[in-house]
Amino acid sequence: MNFPSQLQVFRAEAEQALDHFVPAAQTRPSRLHSAMRYSLEAGGKRIRPVLVLAAAQLYGCSKEAHAAAVAIECVHTYSLIHDDLPALDNDDLRRGRPTCHRAFDEPTAILAGDALLTHAFALLSSHYAERPTLAVALVRELGKAAGSTELIGGQMEDIEAERTPATRDQVEFIHNGKTAAMIAVSLVCGGLVGGASHDELESLRRLGRALGLAFQVVDDVLDATATSPELGKTAGKDAAAQKATMVRVLGLDGARECARVHTAAALAQLQKLPGDTAFLQSLIASLETRGK
Repeated sequence: MNFPSQLQVFRAEAEQALDHFVPAAQTRPSRLHSAMRYSLEAGGKRIRPVLVLAAAQLYGCSKEAHAAAVAIECVHTYSLIHDDLPALDNDDLRRGRPTCHRAFDEPTAILAGDALLTHAFALLSSHYAERPTLAVALVRELGKAAGSTELIGGQMEDIEAERTPATRDQVEFIHNGKTAAMIAVSLVCGGLVGGASHDELESLRRLGRALGLAFQVVDDVLDATATSPELGKTAGKDAAAQKATMVRVLGLDGARECARVHTAAALAQLQKLPGDTAFLQSLIASLETRGK
């Protein structure tokens, strides 16, 4: 397995699927669909759809997981659009170019995020309609991950934690909600499409949680050490806003050690899974060392 080549294959599949399963920019109302496409097509690492495809590939059926990968990327992109809004993080740069509300306007950005969120569930329920048990499971998993106790709950506590003394428990709740929940559900949805057993799904879930925590801690470190061009977004925002991060709680060295521990936990769960796990092993390792 050549990791860079396989990563590029999965990313290319994700891009093609996004183009296929999301309404064209010209679809009426075109301003709304142009804004949706603007944010979806801004690039990025595509980690979540890649994880969907990689998990499904363990069972030999990554092609069947394309729609699930798109649904998860739609939810992720909606969360970024809304996170960047003036009422939340008030950011001007995302994935190396103006945020959606800067490129269009604030009302359009809000509606584009809303539309991406609802499109995700419409896509899952329609594309997998001939496999109703699978469709229900996918909708249930994504709905929980994107809901008030996970993604949105993490966003809420992130706002509440600004300019107050941060605790490790608080930061872990935020990281579990804002990042780890969506990474875990990516792997679980890929496993569901592939027909993973209950125990395998739980291993995928635990792997995703650990990987998501490591991923976000590394993001915290990069926000404190990298430049805006390197990040593709505004560097130093966490410290300026006094965000609750592992760097703020543990310092840079402590945060790096925290990422190492979570990465090791993810790799331990990977050993419990069937199939050829070499790609996922390389991906997990690369996410910990990105930016170095």
